[in-house]
Amino acid sequence: MGRKHAEHHEEHADETWLVPYADLLTLLLALFIVLFAMGKTDEKKLGEMGRSFHIAFGGGAATLMPYNQTAPQLVPIDSPPPSENRMNKEVMSPPQSAGETQAALRETVQLLQVKEAVDRYIKLQGLGGELEAQLMEDGLRIRIKDSALFASGQAELFPEAQKLGGEIAKLLSGLPQQIVVAGHTDNVPINTAMFPSNWELSGMRAVNFMRFLFSVEPTLKPANFSAVGYGEYRPVLPNTNDEARAKNRRVEVWIIRSQRQSQAR
Repeated sequence: MGRKHAEHHEEHADETWLVPYADLLTLLLALFIVLFAMGKTDEKKLGEMGRSFHIAFGGGAATLMPYNQTAPQLVPIDSPPPSENRMNKEVMSPPQSAGETQAALRETVQLLQVKEAVDRYIKLQGLGGELEAQLMEDGLRIRIKDSALFASGQAELFPEAQKLGGEIAKLLSGLPQQIVVAGHTDNVPINTAMFPSNWELSGMRAVNFMRFLFSVEPTLKPANFSAVGYGEYRPVLPNTNDEARAKNRRVEVWIIRSQRQSQAR
């Protein structure tokens, strides 16, 4: 009897780790399906795939790389879109738990789907020179050239810009993340009764574009939105010629990641 009693209470191996492991495999499968749907995996998309994995897992040893608000307000936001250098900076430490890894991966899949929708729209409408989407460390950036939205020195949307704005509003509908609409100008001074400086011009452009998004897509939540004007102070390129200045005049829509990566200490 004593032996049977001992066998009855014999401990078994703990297999609870199988549940998060299976969830992670499911998320990986979903990510591969999304990437497969993007079409042929050329070198550029292979690089995007590698960066996406790197972002999702917070960096690591193995990555795939190619061969070589209540109402809209014009106010600074708590975590404004960082500089280009910081956006491209690699995160050196992984998420602290398997749960954080899974959440980050789910968000990466979601942002990749939005990016793919933008890319399809660019291709269908021939907007390669006016619109682009890029998945970054801190979120998805949709960049719009100012000439696609506004007349020079003005902040009122072109009538023909409403179609583009409507498509972007649809893509943002239902997203839970914080969304920042940022206006940028070149360094050519402006001093009018309406816009004493480039700050006012860039800020009003951001607010007007954000308000238009709300007008065409009532499901958007104003509490999730912020508008900010950076003026001439976050250029893409040095303002040394007309081509560079044209690239610097832009409106950017940032879908900010809610799953932040843990930083190296």
